Amino acid sequence: MEKGTISVKLVNEALRAAHHRVDVAPLLARAGIAAASLGDGEARVSAEAYGAFWLLLAEALDDEFFALDRRRMKVGSFACLCRTALHEPTLMRALRAVTRLFGVMLDDYRPSLRRRGAIAEIRLDEPAQPGPAFACFALWMIVHGLACWLVGRRIPILAVELRGPMPAYCDDYRVMFSETLRFSRPRNRLLFDAEVLDMPVRRHPAELGGFLAGAPANILVRYRDPRSLAERCKAYLRRRPPGGWPTLDGLAGQFCMSASTLRRKLAGEGQSYRTLKDQVRRDLAIERLERQASCAELAGELGFADTSAFYKAFKKWTGCTPGRYLARETAGRGPSGDVARRSAVTPAVR
Repeated sequence: MEKGTISVKLVNEALRAAHHRVDVAPLLARAGIAAASLGDGEARVSAEAYGAFWLLLAEALDDEFFALDRRRMKVGSFACLCRTALHEPTLMRALRAVTRLFGVMLDDYRPSLRRRGAIAEIRLDEPAQPGPAFACFALWMIVHGLACWLVGRRIPILAVELRGPMPAYCDDYRVMFSETLRFSRPRNRLLFDAEVLDMPVRRHPAELGGFLAGAPANILVRYRDPRSLAERCKAYLRRRPPGGWPTLDGLAGQFCMSASTLRRKLAGEGQSYRTLKDQVRRDLAIERLERQASCAELAGELGFADTSAFYKAFKKWTGCTPGRYLARETAGRGPSGDVARRSAVTPAVR
């Protein structure tokens, strides 16, 4: 799974409805999240740590939906959704089956799939008064992440609309979903291109175990298909030092296509050559920083003009300076020095 970080503000959102029901301190410790970071609005945690915390909290509550609904989404519900969807021939049939099951599992939040010409939407009905934006985003994350896995590609989200007002924090939602977030709208809707609904379900039941073993961390960051053009481009870049990366024309030649074709195909996957280079630089920076590389070394290795340019880019990627990021990573590790691994919370997904 590609490295990614998530604001600690979303950790606090997950705790909002659950903190009075369970002692969260040991759960945070096992997930590798420093409790002190909860009060730091700029802190970020790895997607792996957030995913581990999600599973630990779900197990403690016997609720995979953070106690956000009057009815618990009991442990094993997500696996049930996946198994049901796998037996459908197309994505549209799979999503209809999934949304119907959610209507059985939950009382307050009821998703439905609608197709209107070229646009499809996953509508989410809720109680008369709008609930927290986090609840809508959490449910959409589950449905969208599953949909991407079923068809083996990232499904670009055109826009997200919510009935409630804009929350105090939504930067990560723009990264996870879409830059186009609209609030105070008549209904909750996640919009995407209707053409993808006709795509066949490409997954086999034998692949389900691997998907569940990586959940939910594998749906917390943008879905990546290792066979996609974007991932093949990134693999090509990782094999070369940033100073030797080709131009767009040069990269297109490596894949036996024109620059305009490469640009168009990447756009179809919601990517651009510039964003791919930024993602690879970010991952390399985090990996090398955790191995004690100096910022001056990293600036040179990653092709930045100077250390200050690297500092600025790193803060944009992670929300903090390299030194502060490393301090948080160190503080979030357990006695063994490692973040709590998936095996520690396997019972949360059956």
